[in-house]
Amino acid sequence: MPRFQNRTVIVTGGAGGIGGATCRRFGAEGARVAVFDLNLQAANQVAADIRAAGGQALALRCDITDRASVGAAVAATEAQLGPIDVLVNNAGWDVFKPFTKTEAAEWDKLIAINLTGPLNLHHAVLPRMVERRAGRIVNIASDAARVGSSGEAVYAACKGGIVSFSKTIAREHARHGITVNVVCPGPTDTALFADYKLGAGNPEKLEEAFRRSIPLGRIGRPDDLPGAILFFASDDAAYVTGQVLSVSGGLTMNG
Repeated sequence: MPRFQNRTVIVTGGAGGIGGATCRRFGAEGARVAVFDLNLQAANQVAADIRAAGGQALALRCDITDRASVGAAVAATEAQLGPIDVLVNNAGWDVFKPFTKTEAAEWDKLIAINLTGPLNLHHAVLPRMVERRAGRIVNIASDAARVGSSGEAVYAACKGGIVSFSKTIAREHARHGITVNVVCPGPTDTALFADYKLGAGNPEKLEEAFRRSIPLGRIGRPDDLPGAILFFASDDAAYVTGQVLSVSGGLTMNG
């Protein structure tokens, strides 16, 4: 039997690079996948890909910064796909500037998407998991949270907050049979990374510098992430909680 047969999974930012790859992998392994994204057209395409491959999927427009929008999307998921077994908080956004060049409005948006958004999802989904005394939560942070990253001060702060929050929720809900773990991507070839390179002024030089600094010798690809995410979401990780795993080609090595 596939690992996620008869399990319902929510992936936020499910229409993006890492999110789309993760949704498709869950679908291939038997999950009923709810693709949450602001871009409903792109989310519908990911859901269609999953269904075309024989899986089950639902696309929902969800503004993770809006608690009411999150509540409605979660309720629609349960009504159409069943109780939520796995939550993957993947949606994110960044602006690439030295901190002193940023504006307060940018801080507000960064915090709303990268910190408040995941809090909204936890707040909507956790009570349902507690009632069933089971659940898996995987939060996608960033290696910027672990080591810092020039030009991403507020983003790194938000992702560091997600790491700390995840560990606390893991402690609070271990007795309910709920595990909470974190995956930290390194530089990965997504739209967000493309924006980061443009912000540096010399994209090719920056990418080459990253490539030289990564022991495995290449920038990450979206398909490099689902393996770690699905591990934390699976029964193989039933005795793993409060942990942080970098998927960075060895760029960061944390014990």
